[in-house]
Amino acid sequence: MSKSHKRSGVSLAEVAKAAGVSKMTASRVLRNASGFSAETRDRVMREVERLGYVPNRIAAAFGSEQTSTIVGVCVPHLSSTLYGTVLDSINHAFSRFGYQTIIGSHENEPEAEEAWVRNILSWRPAGVIISGRTHTTATIELLKAQAVPIVEIWNLNTSPLDISVGFNHYDCGREMGQYMLSKGRRRIGYVGAEANAPGMGAARLEGFEEALRASDRPLATKEVLIDRPGFYAGFYGTETVLNRAGDIDAIYFQDDAMAIGGMFYCQSKGIDIPGDVGIAGWGSMEVASVIPQRLTTTAVGTQSLGKSAAEALISRIRGEPVDDVIVAPTRLVPGNTV
Repeated sequence: MSKSHKRSGVSLAEVAKAAGVSKMTASRVLRNASGFSAETRDRVMREVERLGYVPNRIAAAFGSEQTSTIVGVCVPHLSSTLYGTVLDSINHAFSRFGYQTIIGSHENEPEAEEAWVRNILSWRPAGVIISGRTHTTATIELLKAQAVPIVEIWNLNTSPLDISVGFNHYDCGREMGQYMLSKGRRRIGYVGAEANAPGMGAARLEGFEEALRASDRPLATKEVLIDRPGFYAGFYGTETVLNRAGDIDAIYFQDDAMAIGGMFYCQSKGIDIPGDVGIAGWGSMEVASVIPQRLTTTAVGTQSLGKSAAEALISRIRGEPVDDVIVAPTRLVPGNTV
């Protein structure tokens, strides 16, 4: 399914009319100037909240209601290698079309994303790209009120706010669960890390556990650290699950960095991979292809995802037909660690 439409947000004139004041008075209230009563201020601010109005910084700076060439992009972590590749691809694609990106991160905190959305909307962007499919009610209302074109990336959303371009994380996890079982693994653990709120790894874990349950081999143990995913988190998490359940014969990791950290731990303790413990990750990080043992993982097209997201948003901005849901391809890559 595809759709094409041109949108517009709530204007200052609409706020003024709803509050029963002039546009100049409404503007003075929003600029925290003087010359109006407290009752007038309260009336204007009530309408601002009700209508979801966001001040236009472009108009304030240049004295017009012109549409900017800004595109806002917000992801969980700027330091992530995977997100970094996506951002590079998005930025390159937009620059070819004459748009500039403003990039932010929310550290998997919905309230931080809400603050970022509120700020970026004040610059009247041509569109926004946000990650995931879980947002605060206020974030959704702000985006709907401004009616800005939106692309949700990374985690596929079959009922998007506007457009979704993402990986099916659930299917990735389920496929890896089935693969590990096919390799004769029977006591399988999981190691992940979530610094604030559940991220995309949670959907992969759900699919992974479902594959194991379907074969009457439920997950033996799991450790989800309150930390960022990384080599150290994988190293420490592996130590934890092996000390807790020493008879497990495989571990599925939230991503490749954690899996490689787990491999380092096993090597330090003389644990043979894959003889004693099989290891698998997700994300096809570049380092996973050059370590002595090629890691079993799921390859994801981060560059193609970024390009698809940017092109979908451009199509929406131009009023051209575009699919609402775009599935980014993934591929299980058998290494020699399972």
